[in-house]
Amino acid sequence: MSDLCQKFERDGFVVIENVFNDQEIEEMKGAIGKIVDDMNLAEHPKSVFSTYDEDKHAADSYFLNSSDKIRFFFEEGAVDKNGELTVPKDKALNKIGHGLHFLDPTFKKMTFNTKIQKIFKEIGYQEPEVVQSMYIFKQPKIGGAVTDHVDSTFLRVDPIDHLTGIFCFTEDMIETATRVVNKTNWENEFDTSTSDYRFVRTHDTTGGPLLKFIGTRPTYDQSKFQHVPIPKGSLILIHGLVVHKSEANTSDKSRHAYTVHVMERKNTKWSEDNWLQETEDYKFPNLYKA
Repeated sequence: MSDLCQKFERDGFVVIENVFNDQEIEEMKGAIGKIVDDMNLAEHPKSVFSTYDEDKHAADSYFLNSSDKIRFFFEEGAVDKNGELTVPKDKALNKIGHGLHFLDPTFKKMTFNTKIQKIFKEIGYQEPEVVQSMYIFKQPKIGGAVTDHVDSTFLRVDPIDHLTGIFCFTEDMIETATRVVNKTNWENEFDTSTSDYRFVRTHDTTGGPLLKFIGTRPTYDQSKFQHVPIPKGSLILIHGLVVHKSEANTSDKSRHAYTVHVMERKNTKWSEDNWLQETEDYKFPNLYKA
């Protein structure tokens, strides 16, 4: 077993430094800049992304149907009560998702990169499929916090542990920005046999909410979180059951990151209640074959 696999098995996360070089980082930043420049605000609702208000997405089909599209989600502090932006659009975005990994050539190249493939081979994934991708901005002053959570709340697979996220930083991440609870403490934080807290489709066809949280939201011992500094060009690999969070950005510098979530397809069922689904024309691509 490789050192990377041992660390991942032990802690549930691992930081891998210098995955992408400066040229590749600039390619990603240039590509996202062009996507933002080309965005016509009139064609996109001012959909605000927040992990505080569980009802934000409740009737948001724009979010629900984004698995095979490139869509735009704004910071709460960037949209006024009339739905108008209070800052330029490039400073207003929370994230762009969820099909960057196959719709944009630069992000496709970075996702299906031999370096990323090698990482998933080392942790034992046999049939890895990319289920979503996002570019996160963490805007200066208004970049919202991402509250403590596990990714399996939003992307549920069976077996529940067949999911892993990667977060690659295209700017230096300050030490207090990302915190995780390592797997050593995991058993006391999250019980896979009883946890029913999930973000799901309602399958409603009568005009009611399209999405909702179900179950009891867990609480986590804040003293067990640890700071994880991640340099530019490096990534953090996080197990789908490991608790993590990101603080609000009150600094005058942004914290850009490209993130991808991958599931082990072999002997695994993707929940039909997940908000994110394949479509008739789009199937989750195999990381090793695209």
